[in-house]
Amino acid sequence: MDWFDEDLHLSRLNHGYAQRFEMSRVVHRDRSEFQDLVIFDNPRFGRVLALDGVIQTTEKDEACYHEMLAHVPLFAHGSASRVLIVGGGDGGVLREVLHHKGVKSVTLVELDRSVIDACLEHMPMLSAGAFDDARTDVVIADGVTYMAESPAQSFDVILVDSTDPIGPGEVLFTEAFYADCKRCLAPGGILVTQNGVPFFQPDEVTTTYQRLTPLFADVSFYLTVVPSYVGGFMVLGWATDDANLQEVLVQDLQARVEVAGFSSDYYSPEVHKAAFELPPFVGKLMRG
Repeated sequence: MDWFDEDLHLSRLNHGYAQRFEMSRVVHRDRSEFQDLVIFDNPRFGRVLALDGVIQTTEKDEACYHEMLAHVPLFAHGSASRVLIVGGGDGGVLREVLHHKGVKSVTLVELDRSVIDACLEHMPMLSAGAFDDARTDVVIADGVTYMAESPAQSFDVILVDSTDPIGPGEVLFTEAFYADCKRCLAPGGILVTQNGVPFFQPDEVTTTYQRLTPLFADVSFYLTVVPSYVGGFMVLGWATDDANLQEVLVQDLQARVEVAGFSSDYYSPEVHKAAFELPPFVGKLMRG
């Protein structure tokens, strides 16, 4: 029997701790220009995608991540029509964004075309046809360069669906990148970022908070639980100049969900509101 050992020591994520996944069958393995990519089957999680030795998403629990990354900012905003996804080559966040009827265009900027191609072939359930939607514009480019060259006020919501701050994803956690995101947001826009598992990656919370607070009036984090990620719950960064967007009432969120007319496996208006209630240790990390 083959096993996938999440290479936590070499990836500098979680020293002294590791997890293993049974590899019932390896369906794809490749070394692209940017990273190692493997897709395999696991009896509990179904089909699994890993990049550079770290689990990225699984068929079984992908909704816990993709739904929360997409729906919290989109339902909080209430009228977003232009959305940018930086990263997200597996297509899961793109799929969820396109559920929102008011969204007129989604630009997905992915550095590594091989991630899109491999997931389309071997994990099509993630994108579920989203790449063929007329509202989707795929750009193969470096996210930092794309943001630096984009016009001001181009997007209502920006979602940074990046890998961890190692390897190709490291540049997506810099103050310069966040400043370009701020410039490209329309008034009342929202930036949400993947920010790791705070129990094992506390510095991500501290540095992201410190880099976002000079740029935005309202900066915080919210929680989701992804069973295949080491360390339990993870945090998603939240930044906007409209503090009211974090305070949208449950009944208003519910009304927006009903208009949207789709069901979710993890997201709900109640989960949305509760996700902003952070454990004290995360608050301490924010304060540094």
